[in-house]
Amino acid sequence: MIYSRKTGLYNFAAFFKTKNMERKQNIALVAHDNMKADMVAWVKWNHAKLSGHRFICTGTTGRMIKDTMDRAAIGETDEATEMVRLKSGPLGGDQQLGAMIADGEVDVLIFFWDPMGQHPHDVDVKALLRIAVLYNIPTASNRSSADYLISSPLFMSDYEPAKKDYREYLYRAIGK
Repeated sequence: MIYSRKTGLYNFAAFFKTKNMERKQNIALVAHDNMKADMVAWVKWNHAKLSGHRFICTGTTGRMIKDTMDRAAIGETDEATEMVRLKSGPLGGDQQLGAMIADGEVDVLIFFWDPMGQHPHDVDVKALLRIAVLYNIPTASNRSSADYLISSPLFMSDYEPAKKDYREYLYRAIGK
């Protein structure tokens, strides 16, 4: 717990403690509309590597990914796809995901964003990517970088991402 309502105090030791990335990763999958087909194809291609992990997805992307994973698992001994589905990105899903990153509930972010389109929630997308960088979450933005990320030996290891100490910022002097 970072903040205790009971005591009104912050637990900085818990906040800055590094967390082991276990074999079962919490993988956030997000795709803009024009990139959803690429995301589904990528998930289908990497089904064996992805099965057994937990997924956190926004809106329609989540439905499409669950369908793809479940279809690919038919006849196999794979466990059911474990997924948290958030709201659609423009309806607050990007912000929900950002909060989950800040709370340490996401290990990896794979976000196929559309570089050619304008989106009504561009500020939310920027905030999501900023928070992923702030908390040093491994992030992929296209099929190639996603392939590199899940092919890394670190993906299945007890890799501990470095966490920056923000206490200096939190305790900075604010002008009167």
